[in-house]
Amino acid sequence: MKGWTASDIPDQTGRTAVVTGANSGLGFVTARELARHGARVVLGCRSEKRGAGAAERIRAQAPGARVEAAPLDLADLTSVLAFAAEHKGDRLDLLINNAGVMALPHRRTADGFEMQFGVNHLGHFALTGLLLPKLLEAGPGARVVTVSSFMHMLGTVDPRDLNMERGYRRWVAYARSKSANLLFTHELAHRLRAAAGVRLVAAAAHPGYAATNLMSAAPKMEGHRGKERFMEIGNRYFAQTPEQGTLPVLYAATGPDVRQDDFFGPPLQGLLRGSPIRSARAKWTLSDTAGRGLWAASERLTGVRYEALVS
Repeated sequence: MKGWTASDIPDQTGRTAVVTGANSGLGFVTARELARHGARVVLGCRSEKRGAGAAERIRAQAPGARVEAAPLDLADLTSVLAFAAEHKGDRLDLLINNAGVMALPHRRTADGFEMQFGVNHLGHFALTGLLLPKLLEAGPGARVVTVSSFMHMLGTVDPRDLNMERGYRRWVAYARSKSANLLFTHELAHRLRAAAGVRLVAAAAHPGYAATNLMSAAPKMEGHRGKERFMEIGNRYFAQTPEQGTLPVLYAATGPDVRQDDFFGPPLQGLLRGSPIRSARAKWTLSDTAGRGLWAASERLTGVRYEALVS
């Protein structure tokens, strides 16, 4: 995969992808590049207006692109259920679990979950389970790609305090949610391997340090212009572009040698910039015990069971 770029994406004609959080940043570029290479892409966006605007921008940048926007609020399981019901008849080859929030002041989802754990992990866990039958029907080449972060290294999942009731620390909460993304991928990959005849692949990716509005969302929410400006300077002078940051996600979704539970990102020695490679990850994200525990808790909290993988 040395030097791999978006121009190396194979033809996606006849395939359908769902990309969450596709109205801006990494999700927008992911959706645009998949559409540019022939895929029909559904943009799952919290704001219908921003989603529709993103679809129009993609059509302008990639003439002939087949894109549509649909409302999807991962902080509300009712919205997740409605999105899955709306698209239950669609073909689905790729699910890109991209949407996320980072280092927010303490907030709760509509269902009472800590916001970062609820959006970054539980919303995507529920969405994947609800769309799983369509992914399994798609056959060879179907993939679930979940976007984590290299910052998962800062914190493992605490099964005794998933919602951080014992004291909220925003960056720890973010790291735990990103570790949860990798544990989810690990356990899903394990279950897919165990299911006879299943060729769906579960992989993960991280963008390194990419310039997106994710960095400034929390300071903007709190009205801290100084912090917001600091994040903007970092994005401008140190981060790689969203186009570069999206490459590991696109490789995980379309690359030729992607295996179960792979994790892609830019090189650490390149200061989290550059072409995608298989990335290092914390050992706790490869724990079978932790993966099973998080899975059971996620089923209990969301009410979503992966019936198609239950033997």
